[in-house]
Amino acid sequence: MIQMSGIYDKGKITLDKKIATQKPVKVIVTFVVDEDVEVENKRLTLGDFSFTKSRELLKDVHINLSDAVIEERRSHL
Repeated sequence: MIQMSGIYDKGKITLDKKIATQKPVKVIVTFVVDEDVEVENKRLTLGDFSFTKSRELLKDVHINLSDAVIEERRSHL
């Protein structure tokens, strides 16, 4: 485990040092603040998933999804 500090500003974290890694690594972020910070707690609800909304968004799409996936996989062979 490596511990380092950095700055969080407008949704981005800038670390004080760079580390060399060959692949993505998991991180744990702890905010050290002197004042109360409001955390936005946006959660998905069942209402966010609507069959009717999906049909409306896809009304102009006239392809067979299965055929498109098969064609894409064949092109990668």
